Amino acid sequence: MALPEVQPYGPRDEWQAYSGILSRRVLAFLLDYLIVLLLCIPAAVIVAFIGVVTLGLGFLLYPVLFFLVAGLYFGMTLSGPSQASLGMRAMNTRMVRLDGRRIDFLTALVHLVLFWIFNSVLTPLILLAGLFTERGRLLHDLLLGTVVMRTD
Repeated sequence: MALPEVQPYGPRDEWQAYSGILSRRVLAFLLDYLIVLLLCIPAAVIVAFIGVVTLGLGFLLYPVLFFLVAGLYFGMTLSGPSQASLGMRAMNTRMVRLDGRRIDFLTALVHLVLFWIFNSVLTPLILLAGLFTERGRLLHDLLLGTVVMRTD
């Protein structure tokens, strides 16, 4: 099965591909983290079984469970054929690399980790960068050479 070509820039004028992208990113973020929290429920049950089987050793996974689930979720969805998480698909956005190559699992994972680092340091101020950069790119987008664009 051949994967579809990913265009590095919008299929139409620049301003249309990036219009209102910050508000769409915020709503996609909220949807994605709701999905991650829901995915943590079956993951917690699996960890409970692992904990019983390993005589308690598996219970050490609970402190990092959210990070594992979120890393797998974003790594698999952003590196998938649509290059977008479920929240991004609901908001009609996708992530592309500026060089036109597909986003791989490691790039998606590094994007997530940088987002967490910058968000923990700058909290909501992370969105201010998007107001002053071209295409509404945030700090972690600038570092990784990615951009989030509209698909509609």
